[in-house]
Order: sequence, then structure tokens, then C-alpha cells
Amino acid sequence: MIAQALMNILNPTCLLLICLGVCVGIIFGSIPGLSATMAVVLFLPLSFGLEPANGISLLIGLYMGGISGGLISAILLKIPGTPSSIATVLDGGPMADKGEAGKALGAGILYSAIGSLISIVALIYISPYLAALTLKFTPVEYFAIAIFSLSIIASLSGDSLVKGLLAGLLGIGFSLVGMAPIDAISRFTFGSFELMGGFNIIVLLVGVFAVTDIIMAGLGRKHLDDAYQKKPYHLKGFGVTLREFKEQFGNMIRSSLIGIGIGILPGIGGNVAGLLSYTATKNASKYPEKFGTGIVDGVIASETSNNAVIGGSLIPLLTMGIPGNTVAAVLLGGLTIHGINLGPLIFQKSGVYVYGIFFALIVATLAMLVFERGALPIFVKLLDVPKHILLPIVMVCCAVGAFSSSSRVFDIWCILGFGFLGVVMKYFKIPSTPLIIGFILGPMTEENLRRALQASAGKISVFFTRPISLGFLVAGFLFVAYILYNKYKNNGENTLGEKE
Repeated sequence: MIAQALMNILNPTCLLLICLGVCVGIIFGSIPGLSATMAVVLFLPLSFGLEPANGISLLIGLYMGGISGGLISAILLKIPGTPSSIATVLDGGPMADKGEAGKALGAGILYSAIGSLISIVALIYISPYLAALTLKFTPVEYFAIAIFSLSIIASLSGDSLVKGLLAGLLGIGFSLVGMAPIDAISRFTFGSFELMGGFNIIVLLVGVFAVTDIIMAGLGRKHLDDAYQKKPYHLKGFGVTLREFKEQFGNMIRSSLIGIGIGILPGIGGNVAGLLSYTATKNASKYPEKFGTGIVDGVIASETSNNAVIGGSLIPLLTMGIPGNTVAAVLLGGLTIHGINLGPLIFQKSGVYVYGIFFALIVATLAMLVFERGALPIFVKLLDVPKHILLPIVMVCCAVGAFSSSSRVFDIWCILGFGFLGVVMKYFKIPSTPLIIGFILGPMTEENLRRALQASAGKISVFFTRPISLGFLVAGFLFVAYILYNKYKNNGENTLGEKE
């Protein structure tokens, strides 16, 4: 089966389709408002007319390229091309401002490939064991995981924890708009049919990150060209020396493991993985105060983790038929159409195709590494484009991407609304990252809370009597306490320094 799978993937047609998928995926990932999910969805009908190995390989190439491509606009434009690249903006953007765009891109591309390869190894060798572990998870455990994930708001709130919590609650509030889970009761729609479906994550991301920056640039139009002058860059290889690679080894392994773990858990995704890895790296760093000012550590943590989600998300998909994220859900439809029987017996019933997926992932990772690195000078050239020309083009792409997500003109108005909200938040120095975290994790928290309470007849004690759930809740509490202690300690030291 392994030999047959290898022959199928090394077929010239299959290799060409993988390369095509990677290139198209990178383009979709790098354009704000588009995403890997959109790329896979658009090419899914095309894959049905191909041989199973060819069709699946095309979709995998789109997946791989789409996730990695998001780092391009995240670094060069400070706009995450995909939700997975949210954390990349935090240090990638400042690195570009300091003239280190090439280094940030090179490191991001290299560690994207490394994270993908590590997750593929996990997929190949330990998927049966990790999949068996997730069988023990119930809504109780998923609620505890959501609460633990929400605790990272404490470390991303900047100088004011209150403002960070306010932004997080606002994000949760936006996630409540539309139809409620389980009973499908409409909430906060105010009689509007368009609000019945709630807000799309793509719309929120484009509005808060992209439109806000465009509006802010427009408000400072007199200094627009001065603020966005070309920044020189120097890049040799991938911008990471052997010494830096050794120094970042722990960061790489930790971020990969976080990405694989988040990928295995259904419904969370690369956006949370990137933020969790960024936070973990910041807390473990000897110089946490430098994060957010433009250091390569943050870029490596984010890009390693969000690409490691790819292999992790396929573990429950192949062995249990449970997609780990949105793109994996689309792949589930493609695999089913091609007659692949997902589940514990997949290696016996569809072994050739499973090994084919493993080889396709490896080829797609190498293709992504070669194509993105080879075209890096072209991507960095985006810095040369005058911003009074580039920003209107980006605005049009944002509008097209918002419309394409649901084919609604209403979403275009939404990105404008979220854009002005982002301006207000910047004016009052309220961080936007907690808003995104709250919006992403809000539905997961609510749905699993309600399911757990229904199954336990309303007993809250169920969250504290199950070991895994209790472990995550305690870890979240300790994490918040640690952050509060550090903030109190730092504030005390600053106050003492001022008195002296």
C-alpha cells in the first residue's frame, strides 16, 4: 500500500496539482479577506472530476498554501491574511517597520514548513493513540478548554487588564448575535434578517485589522507617504543563523506541540493555536517586554504553531471522521465523495489513500517552502508600492473578500462598522486581540456549557468532578493569577523607581 501510494503521488499530474494547489493557496492566504477555507471550497467541485489521489492532493496543496500564505500580508501589511496569522502581526509588523521584513518573512516561511513536517510526523506515528484520547472528551472537557483558552486574554491586555477584559467581553457579545446553539432562538437581531446568521469571523477580522488601519492611515493622510517609506531589508538564506536556530529550538518544539494539540481538538483552529503559542513563548522568555516590539521569537511561535495545526487536525478527521477545524470539515466532504471510509478501520479499508495523504502533505510542505522562499523578493516588493495606491487596492480586496464569504452586501457594511469600532478602540487604547479571542471562543464556550448542563441535569459540580476538566480549569486560574502577580509586581517596581 505504501509503494502504491508513493507511485500515485509521484505521478507528474499529481505533483503538478499539488504545486498548483500550493500556489493558489498562498495567493488566497495572502489576500486579506480570503482564506484557506475559501480556496478549498472553490476547488472542491473541481476535485470531484479527478482521480481520488489527484483530487485529494489538490485539496491538501490548497490547505497547506492557504495557511502559510497568511504570514505575507500579516508581516508586510500588518493585516492577517488568514485568521491563523493573527499572532504573526504582533511582531511581524514591527519587524517590517524596523527594516527586517525579509528576516521576518524568511523565518516565518522556514518555521511554517518545520511546524508542518513535525505535525505530519505526529499524524503518521501517533494518530491512533491521540485519537483514542479524544474519545474521552465530552462537552464538560471542551468547556474547560474554552475557559482555559480565554485566560490568555489576561496576558494580551497590555497595561490595563480591565480594558483587555472589556474587549474580550465585547467579542463574546458579538459572537452571541444570531441563532443560539441547540434551541436556535434568535438573539440580538433587532428584527434584521441579515443578523440571523450572526457575524462572520472573516468580516470581523477584516474590519478590525484591515479597515481600521486604512481609516487610521486616511486620517493621517498628510503624513501617509512619510510614515510608509520603503524600508530596506537584507536576507541570506531564510534569515535565521545557526545560532538563532539553536536558540529557538525550544520555542519551535513547544509551539509545534501546542499546534498539534489544538489541531486535534475539534472546533478551535490555528488562530487560537498561534495566540496560545505566542503567549507561552512570551511567558517563557527571558525578555517578555520585547514581545510586540518586533522580535523574531513571536513570528516563529505563531507560524510554527498554526502550521502544526494542519497535521493535528487530520488526526481526528482520518481516525474518527471528526474535523479539527473548518478546512478539515471541507476536506471531510471531499474525502467522503471520493469514497474514503473515515474511522478506526481506515487503514484497512482505504490504506492506499491514507498513505497517499501522508506523502501529499510532505510534498506540499516542500513545495510551499520552495515557492514562498523563491518568490520572497516579489512579496517584499509590496513595501515599495506607495501606500496611497496600495491601501485603496487593499480596501477593494477587503470588500470583495467580505462579500465572497457569504455573498452578502451586508458584510461589506459590517467591515466598515468594525473598522470604525477599531478606530474607537485605538483612540481609547483598548487592545483588539482580546476582542478576536472572545469572538472565536464565545460560541464554543456557550455551546459546550449548555450541553454539559443539559447532560448533568444542571449540576455545576460536573465541571469539578471530572479530572481533565478540573485540570484545565485549575490551569486557567493559575495562569491568570500568575499574570496578575507579574502585573502587580511590575507596577510596584515602577512606582518604587519613580519615588526614588
